[in-house]
Amino acid sequence: MNTVKINDNIIVGAGKLTFFGGPCMAETLETCLEAGRFLRDLCAELDINYVFKASYDKANRSSGTSRRGPGLHKGLEILAEVKRTLNVPVITDVHECAEAEAAAEVVDVLQIPAFLCRQTDLLHTAGRTGLPVNIKKGQFMAPEDMKGALDKVKEAGNTKVLLTERGTSFGYHNLVVDMRSLTTMRALGAPVVFDATHSVQLPGGLGNASGGRREFVRPLARAAAAVGIDALFTEVHPRPDEAWSDGPNSLDFKLAEIVLREVKLIHDTIGKTA
Repeated sequence: MNTVKINDNIIVGAGKLTFFGGPCMAETLETCLEAGRFLRDLCAELDINYVFKASYDKANRSSGTSRRGPGLHKGLEILAEVKRTLNVPVITDVHECAEAEAAAEVVDVLQIPAFLCRQTDLLHTAGRTGLPVNIKKGQFMAPEDMKGALDKVKEAGNTKVLLTERGTSFGYHNLVVDMRSLTTMRALGAPVVFDATHSVQLPGGLGNASGGRREFVRPLARAAAAVGIDALFTEVHPRPDEAWSDGPNSLDFKLAEIVLREVKLIHDTIGKTA
């Protein structure tokens, strides 16, 4: 299996657990710094690699009237300041080719949203930046079909690709996680990430917004760690009920610490050799 180097200190797939965590949306610099500082310090204590995550734009909200975030330019300014102040690498979503090129000037990892995992031009452009690319498996995709997405980034001359499981559509307004997909995608030759918070979304479940069942994040994260993952992804917010997006499936600091401690224990005992 390939490993993916984020920076001189973080190599995903080399045995040490990596954590991608932060607010769903880069709401404000203050919120991002509050979450990032807590998670950075917790990961340092637990000996977990940490990468801050937040989106400058949520381009696929259920309603056109929902908050989308600060936008590309202001959002990248926030992410750059988080990176500088906390001295941590940063990952963010990109939705269009021009965004990928702009974001690559600031962040350390580009992320392809699940709905866009088959967008050839976007995958090629992200690959050509030379940055690591994290591709989220579409809710409509079989895990073995992610080979096509992986190959598109490689066609651009970039082998630094991560594949993320984030749940599969199960009827209307519901997702289910098939843990076999982690093993299937790892067999494609890429490190695998489990997105524990998006996996408990209820897409469109609130009518004009997505709901979520955060009480299932903890057991699913434990299960994924036992199957074998290289990185865990969760949305963490200081006050999830006030979050501008994905509040129902985001973790507060207390639950995030519980999840990380449990996943770290399982990963180091079983998961990294699974």
